[in-house]
Amino acid sequence: MRVRIPFSLSALAAGLLSAGYASASDPVELTMYYPVSVGGALTDVIDQLVNEFESEHPDIAVEAIYAGNYDDTRVRAMSAIEAGDTPQLSVLFSIDLYELIEQNAIVAFDDIIETDEEREWLDSFYPGLMENGQLDGKTYGIPFQRSTIVLFWNKDAFAAAGLDPETPPENWQEMAEMAATVREVSGGDQWGVMVPSTGYPYWMFQAFAFQNGHRLMSEDGTEVYFDDPAAIEALEYWVSLTAEHNAMPDGTIEWGTLRQNFIEQSTAMMWHTTGNLTAVRNEADFEFGVAMLPMNTQRGSPTGGGNFYIFDDTSEEEQRAAMTFIRWMTDPERAAAWSIKTGYMGVSPAAYETDALQSYVEEFAPAAVARDQLEHGTAELSTYQGGRVRRALDNAVQAALTGQLSPEEALTQAQREAEGVLRRYAR
Repeated sequence: MRVRIPFSLSALAAGLLSAGYASASDPVELTMYYPVSVGGALTDVIDQLVNEFESEHPDIAVEAIYAGNYDDTRVRAMSAIEAGDTPQLSVLFSIDLYELIEQNAIVAFDDIIETDEEREWLDSFYPGLMENGQLDGKTYGIPFQRSTIVLFWNKDAFAAAGLDPETPPENWQEMAEMAATVREVSGGDQWGVMVPSTGYPYWMFQAFAFQNGHRLMSEDGTEVYFDDPAAIEALEYWVSLTAEHNAMPDGTIEWGTLRQNFIEQSTAMMWHTTGNLTAVRNEADFEFGVAMLPMNTQRGSPTGGGNFYIFDDTSEEEQRAAMTFIRWMTDPERAAAWSIKTGYMGVSPAAYETDALQSYVEEFAPAAVARDQLEHGTAELSTYQGGRVRRALDNAVQAALTGQLSPEEALTQAQREAEGVLRRYAR
């Protein structure tokens, strides 16, 4: 039987809704800022995942806002917070942790979880991926769009240069020699190796330094060690690929176009994020391989990429809904599918135990390289005032690569600038 609602009650209901009172059936609305900065149709993948989540969770609605690269996304998210329009969650740089904590922008997942099952989930990720998301015993960032730096090499180019196409360089000396051979045999038509020096030069330099047995920062984010002799030696090697071996172009190499340079066979080798793996597989018309980065005194790569964060100035209901979404996104089966579609890592051991990712790795071995390299990984450069500190190091790396300063002069200057920034954080 249909019940007619008296006009006065109808008006009251309409008034409550227009005043902002949601009905019991209205979903919890979440806004998520998301970075898109590398290859692949990531927006399509994320849109599809959001749609699947909403179909399974009709009580939660997620709006994904694609905000550019990681720096752009952080700026937009923080601007929204300052404007009183705080998003509930975001994927931001894992290395944004100190800045976000200093601004009281995020909450610890430890303060949201309520059950043993949720605690088990919090402890389920690769420890190497959690380093940049934890501080003082609490977890603030959940790994999702994560990567390491890997070596891509063109097997056809190696064969043409008389090199074993199945054997990538194991160490710095071999990489320089192989790269120089490719350049010479090609008659100058193809470079031997390209390492990007825009976008994230500090990240590439950190890999060189770590391979030389050196860690660039303290665990508490208050000190850096840019001018250590091992760091200077690492930058000298990077410069030597151009200056001594004629194996890499002089000047700076663009992060954003390097993948295309590799696809177009302008270079036989490149260092880049594993997040490009699926795009390279789809676009390359030649045989290629993927390997861990070459070593000097040890193997190594910093981890990289983005973590999920939940913002503080949000309701308890919104925070719980955000965690529900993040748990769904990092479920092993979903993390496996995400890794296959994008090339980013499956963020937990359980993801690599799924049938889907096991089959994919068996069919396409490069999909396991970034995971295996975690054994030799280190936390990405992260400090208080991280943007200013990284900028000092970026400028130093580029000054050395362009010949404006020697590696020692450049890193000494960067150390001095970083110490000035970090002085007030000394413990």
